[in-house]
Parts: sequence; C-alpha cells; structure tokens
Amino acid sequence: MITDQEYFDAMDEMFASDGWKFLIGELKENARNINSVEATKDVDDLFFRKGQLNTLSFILNLESTIDHSRKEINNESL
Repeated sequence: MITDQEYFDAMDEMFASDGWKFLIGELKENARNINSVEATKDVDDLFFRKGQLNTLSFILNLESTIDHSRKEINNESL
C-alpha cells in the first residue's frame, strides 16, 4: 500500500510531464468540439456527449482536485 505522500509525489510527477501537458491540450480541444449542441443529432447523442464531457471534466480538473485533497489532508494532520 502506498502512502498519501507517495501518491501525491507520483501525481505531481505525472502533471509535470510533457505527455500530461499534451494530453490536457488535446482534451481541451476535444471538449470544445463535443460541447457543440449544433452538432448533436438526437437525444441519445446529446446524452452521449454529456457523458463524454463529464469524463473530460474529471480529467481536466484532476490536478486541482488532487491539490485540494492534499491541502485537506495537510490541514487534518495539523
């Protein structure tokens, strides 16, 4: 089992990588395209796009979510 610190260190390493930066850039571009209601064909497509945007939002906000979790854990240990 890994410690909280090991987890946060591994996530920091990932966030600092060029690969992560490239991925985030591509996902932001994809989110703009997926978020277009004009391109939606029907209700099923609308719900599919909603699911895609939910997943993209999770990934795009992961860094800030991890940072928030780290701060909460640090405040609890004080």
